[in-house]
Amino acid sequence: MELLGWIRSVRRTKTHWFLDVQDATGSIQAVIRPDSAPEGLKREQSVRVEGVLSLRGKTWEVRAEGVQIIGDVKRMLDPSPREAFDCFGSKYTDFVQKNRHLFFRNAKVMAAMRGRDLTKQAIQRWFLEHRFTEVTAPILTPVLLYSEDTGIGVTVNGQDVFLTQCVAFYLESAVHAFERVYNIGPSFRGAESVSPRHLTEYWHVKAEVAFCSFEEMFGLVESMISSVARELIPKSGTIAEELGVSPVFAEALKTPFPRIPYREAVALCQKHGVDAAFGKSLSDRAANFLTEHFASPVWVTHNPRSIEGFPYKICEFDEELTYTADLLGSCGGGEILGIADKITDRGELELRLREKGKENDPGYEWFKELRDFGTVPHCGVGMGLERLIKWLYRLPHVREAIPFPRSMGRRIYP
Repeated sequence: MELLGWIRSVRRTKTHWFLDVQDATGSIQAVIRPDSAPEGLKREQSVRVEGVLSLRGKTWEVRAEGVQIIGDVKRMLDPSPREAFDCFGSKYTDFVQKNRHLFFRNAKVMAAMRGRDLTKQAIQRWFLEHRFTEVTAPILTPVLLYSEDTGIGVTVNGQDVFLTQCVAFYLESAVHAFERVYNIGPSFRGAESVSPRHLTEYWHVKAEVAFCSFEEMFGLVESMISSVARELIPKSGTIAEELGVSPVFAEALKTPFPRIPYREAVALCQKHGVDAAFGKSLSDRAANFLTEHFASPVWVTHNPRSIEGFPYKICEFDEELTYTADLLGSCGGGEILGIADKITDRGELELRLREKGKENDPGYEWFKELRDFGTVPHCGVGMGLERLIKWLYRLPHVREAIPFPRSMGRRIYP
């Protein structure tokens, strides 16, 4: 047989050399006599092994008749990329991130990337099964959801624009054609944050549904989350083993998730000595407290208009609040996603734009015009793909859920 792969480790005795050879499917031991091995065998070299596959006890190995070095290694790293060590640990963060192009081949990184691939596939499958049409929204945009200091600006054809923060503007256009639309693509935030849930560049799962009530949106999103978890359970055994974790799939199946209004959530946190104040986003500590209190993921509903985006409808029963809700993940997952009932009245939208200091920005004219051309009630959801993966697979940071992380304050390399 012929085996193609990379050397994960080399062990030598007087009579035999033992090579752990790894490819995309895993690793296997190749045993070769020293007089049949080429000089200079070392970790990370790519090799071609020819030999006989044999069963030793309960373990398969290759009795090698010859080994050919395909690609040599010019620089040794310690620890080595394929070495078994906690590459997600804070001790190695800087080292691993500076050499991400090489540590991509680490078993834990590969496991996280497999989890990402499976999760994204499961999300797309759910959208397909529920009659959603994919709309590929632009990355360059003249409009931001939040203030300009949170945007990343670029100049194109002499025009100052931004890298997208939220493709929902464009999905609101498409939803009036297809009724159910979604997009999975990159988003960019320039706001400073070093929490385990934030990146400068991340992937957003966004969807809009026409003729949908706020209440119906809860059920749709819970269906998606539980469906994704159910699909991942039988496919993630090896991934969990490599990561050394117990995924929270069972937590994701506990639908419907409990709900608590934002005002009550703040009061509950304050009652138990957890810092929280009306008009401010809930901290990670507050989010963790709430999920521990409910022993499950939990919705925090009706967030203040002062902290929510301008397209979201104001509550009739309390004008300080909006028809929005954030889903907090259990086991330290933090905020994973948000849903919102969208404003359909142009006057209300213009009021909210004035509140956010955007009333004189001509870039929003087309967005306002959507309200004048047969608009309908519609709701949206926005979910950070890396946040979902971090929660489901209990990763320590969202940077471990993306191939090449772009983090706050870190030089972009590689």
